[in-house]
Amino acid sequence: MRIHIATDHAGLELSHFLIRELTKQGHEVFDHGPKSYDPLDDYPSFCIRAGLAVVADQQAGVQALGIVLGGSGNGEQIAANKVNGVRAALAWNESTAKLAREHNDANVIALGARQHSMDEVLHLIGLFIAEPFSQDERHIRRIGKIATYENTGEILD
Repeated sequence: MRIHIATDHAGLELSHFLIRELTKQGHEVFDHGPKSYDPLDDYPSFCIRAGLAVVADQQAGVQALGIVLGGSGNGEQIAANKVNGVRAALAWNESTAKLAREHNDANVIALGARQHSMDEVLHLIGLFIAEPFSQDERHIRRIGKIATYENTGEILD
């Protein structure tokens, strides 16, 4: 699996840990920044670049997911979700990590580096990566409605 990762300064150490661990697991990991610690960095560009890379890979038929990290993960999720085709979900426990994939076919997971230990984050990401999309008709329909709005501005009832 190809994994695109981005963070802000609060998640930099966690990001480096995840890159090492996910690479050991056989994943191809791409780091979209930052490259060094800067307490005044602006995470949106890093997260948007990671989201763009996930969508580009998926459109090319490459299995890819994204990880965005921050102190809480909220801002990073918002930034990633501005990319057309990204469905970023904030995960804070096992259920939310799995349901993001199973029900929402999320392609980016957002996590708070100040909310969990490194091992907890690695565990949640592992659940996210392993969980398949259910292919349930109701979930396909709902994702389709979101995509229609995203692409056309039309709200389907």
